Amino acid sequence: MNQITVYECADFEGLSREFTCDVPDLHELDFGNCIASLKVVGQPWIAYTDPKYEGEPHVFEEGEYPSVGRPNSFSSLRLVHHDLGDPQITLYERPNFQGACKVVTEETNLAYGYFNDRVASHVVQRGVWLLYQHPGRGGWHCLAWPGERLADYKPELNFQARLSHLRPLQPGRPL
Repeated sequence: MNQITVYECADFEGLSREFTCDVPDLHELDFGNCIASLKVVGQPWIAYTDPKYEGEPHVFEEGEYPSVGRPNSFSSLRLVHHDLGDPQITLYERPNFQGACKVVTEETNLAYGYFNDRVASHVVQRGVWLLYQHPGRGGWHCLAWPGERLADYKPELNFQARLSHLRPLQPGRPL
């Protein structure tokens, strides 16, 4: 079973709520903007800063989080339903899937190779990916979903060819 338990205080203290499906607006359940810690069982969940899965996404894979990076700022929760096994994304050097390409199937720090700060478009074949602006999972980040074809980073992500690190989300252990 996939489940997230959210708590109003750090270290799993205070009021809590348990969810097994998407929650488009936590305010409707009187639990908006009050999450300070959480536990995830199974597949990853994404907490968004705005209702209806808008705003900044924060990914939580299976595990316990006694404190969250942005306490009291989450307004919606989404369970990742996609198959996360055997991930694959193709990165392109230029917009519109042009220029040199690189197929990635695991977490990769592009700062150690020729593609650092040179990616301008991508196609996600499988899995859900986190794309980071800086090496070591740093800076601004975004999600890339299965089947996504992003033709130009500049207008769509404002990355301006600054992708330096990427990783696939990890599946939860089967129950």
